[in-house]
Amino acid sequence: MTLKTVLTAAALVFAGADAFADTMKMAVTTSFHNSGLADVLLPEIQADLGLEVQLLVVGTGQAIRLGEAGDVDAILVHSKNAEEAFVAGGYGTHRTEIMYNDFVVIGPKDDSAAIGTAGSAADALAMIATAKAPFVSRGDDSGTHNKEQSLWDGAGVSKAARDVSWYQEVGAGMGAALNTASGMNAYIMSDRASWLNFGNKGDLALLFAGDPVLFNQYAYLPVNYEKHPHVQAELASKLEAWLVRPRAQALIDGYTLSGEQLFTFNAN
Repeated sequence: MTLKTVLTAAALVFAGADAFADTMKMAVTTSFHNSGLADVLLPEIQADLGLEVQLLVVGTGQAIRLGEAGDVDAILVHSKNAEEAFVAGGYGTHRTEIMYNDFVVIGPKDDSAAIGTAGSAADALAMIATAKAPFVSRGDDSGTHNKEQSLWDGAGVSKAARDVSWYQEVGAGMGAALNTASGMNAYIMSDRASWLNFGNKGDLALLFAGDPVLFNQYAYLPVNYEKHPHVQAELASKLEAWLVRPRAQALIDGYTLSGEQLFTFNAN
């Protein structure tokens, strides 16, 4: 074998190294993706671990269904009851909390329902219902949608009372739902990070926040390899170990928009 042949073979090996990099699939919520944090974390994960994480961006309900089917190796979602049911059903090995932010209620700057004066999230929604002010719901079985439904119940506003004349379900992710609300000049519930990163605010403003019930926890759940032997369990574990370390904490806590921190790391 000539020196030229050896050098050519070596060049092909190095050129093809990236093609054989470790790859795993993770289903994440549209709110996480719309926040912009994925664009910060994924390159650092690849640099630190040599791991390419391919995201499937869907609502929490769909993310859980993808995990149940074994179509992804892990999920990152924000609906605790659904997550606990996922683990209890044997679809996930465990649940690890990673970070949190909060939900906020957005609406027209003139605030026709006067929710800026509300004492609680339940009061804010009750005031919207009383005023029959336009409200956009994601309507997509996401963590945000499920939280919104529980808040309406807490406000004493039944599903039957949410008339289509003012309450519109769009069956879409957070960005699309915010776009609809902007176009309609309507109220909407959003996670804070998606709202801050949203570019088409129009005449909308953040009108209500701060109620402890609006706490929004994100958790990482590896898919159970005993149920789906083909999943990349070792890579999912490798990613989890990275997500709970100080390196991830610095990136998550350090991610800001307009000087405001979007997420707070709380992995234990």
